[in-house]
Amino acid sequence: MTEPFIKNEQLNFIKKQISNIKDSMNKSLPKPVLAAVIDLAQAKIFELFPQATSSQQELLNISKWKTKDEYEQYIEQLAAYVLPFPKITEQQLKKLFPKQKKLRLPDFATMDLHKLTYLSWIDGKSNRKYIIYEIDGKLVGMEGKMTPTNKKNICSFCNSFGEVAYFSTITKDKKPKNADYYKAIGNLICIDSSECNKNIANTAYLQEFLLTAEGRLY
Repeated sequence: MTEPFIKNEQLNFIKKQISNIKDSMNKSLPKPVLAAVIDLAQAKIFELFPQATSSQQELLNISKWKTKDEYEQYIEQLAAYVLPFPKITEQQLKKLFPKQKKLRLPDFATMDLHKLTYLSWIDGKSNRKYIIYEIDGKLVGMEGKMTPTNKKNICSFCNSFGEVAYFSTITKDKKPKNADYYKAIGNLICIDSSECNKNIANTAYLQEFLLTAEGRLY
């Protein structure tokens, strides 16, 4: 049996490709045009998994589906092969945020770890948002202040339109000759991280933002 190999954001990407196919089917396009749309979607899906085994490629194959219901069943089938977000202990969380002695932890029992690209929660008392993401097999943590905008806009993480707030954080970038130096970065992100995790299909900016906060990108 094939082991889980799909990340949450990859499944979201596949869902978007399937949505494009279904939209094209609704338009009653000529068969050659619809076939081209399906072929392009298939190529993009395979491109996400360059190291896929033959059995994984078979699972990702969309050429055999003909109806909208079959495409829906395809997505449901793939959901069983999604990798869960790494389990984190309270001790690990405190190591990621050592300055927070009274860190308020999220209730993991209420979370579906298979639907997370990144783990995030807001400490309502301090209005600080905590974000955890895995880079190269290592968990990276970032915290920052959430400033409401009271209007909808594009989230820089998931690139979707919705309720956002301005997230700002102090990076670990330091200048040895200037003890008072600090660098702050920020951008608009979804207020509701669960919605963000439902939509994120590309982690390039999320990873860049976290590495910049870590002082590893300048």
